[in-house]
Amino acid sequence: MKPFLLTPSFKDYLWGGERLRTEYHKQTDMIPLAESWELSCHPAGPSAAASGLYAKRTLAEVLFLPEGKGALGKRCERFERFPILIKLIDAAKALSIQVHPSDEYALANENSYGKTEMWVVLDAAPDSYIYYGVARETAREELRAAIENNTLETLLRRRPVKAGDVIFIPSGTIHAIGAGILVAEVQQNSDLTYRVYDFGRLGADGKPRELHVEKALAVASLTPTEERPVGERVREGKGVFRTCLGECAYFRTELLELEGGVLEGRADGDTFRHLLCVDGEAEIRCGGESLPLRKGDGVFVPADAGRFEAVGSGRLMVSCV
Repeated sequence: MKPFLLTPSFKDYLWGGERLRTEYHKQTDMIPLAESWELSCHPAGPSAAASGLYAKRTLAEVLFLPEGKGALGKRCERFERFPILIKLIDAAKALSIQVHPSDEYALANENSYGKTEMWVVLDAAPDSYIYYGVARETAREELRAAIENNTLETLLRRRPVKAGDVIFIPSGTIHAIGAGILVAEVQQNSDLTYRVYDFGRLGADGKPRELHVEKALAVASLTPTEERPVGERVREGKGVFRTCLGECAYFRTELLELEGGVLEGRADGDTFRHLLCVDGEAEIRCGGESLPLRKGDGVFVPADAGRFEAVGSGRLMVSCV
């Protein structure tokens, strides 16, 4: 199967902005525009093929075709469901403080995967910050009392962020994206979120948004979360650099920087790849065809695509399992 471009699904959560439309070329009438689900087989927001023989079919539909049998690769055989979900997130306003459960808890209680995720900060306003786990060892009853008394923020680590930062968030880590931050998120294929605190905001219906305090208390980590360093920036050839941003049991993501060079790759049946252009322009060549990418575009490279090339002057996030 040859590579094809993807069209994302969109979300208009109340904290979203306009940057995905104006800077990342997303075509939707949603206002505000909070998220684009770039690589997704999740029923709450499936992405779809935007080029080639399968245009307008969802990614899940393409993968169920007879010719899609080898598209995911051998590494995906250990997963019962499509393993990952990739988003662009524009937080014009702060997101709620939330936590995601582990696989063990989610499968037992929600018939869902849990959610470990990673944020790649693409842009951040001056003085912007995230909440990232508890600031110190915390007793569960202390956490409960802080939620009830609206003092939860005093127990959390407030971490400044800037463009280029990479934040790995294991399941169980209490967290929130602050206002003025735009990220690319790589995560498990899950839409399961336990909202802990929402700053007293009202939803579109004029009522406070639902909190999930008891479930959050059941899964929240009570010890500070240690940050993971990114890998070294490695030259792959003339005008080509690669950096491992993060990896775990569910995904591996690298930053590929093309400075006029050509990266030669091979999809040899091991794993699919998703290439998301986060800056500049690039071109993916495979099987005599060419797919142009501009900022915000993503392409699915099936595991059985064979030899391919990435060329141009852009920055690509390359994710696989």
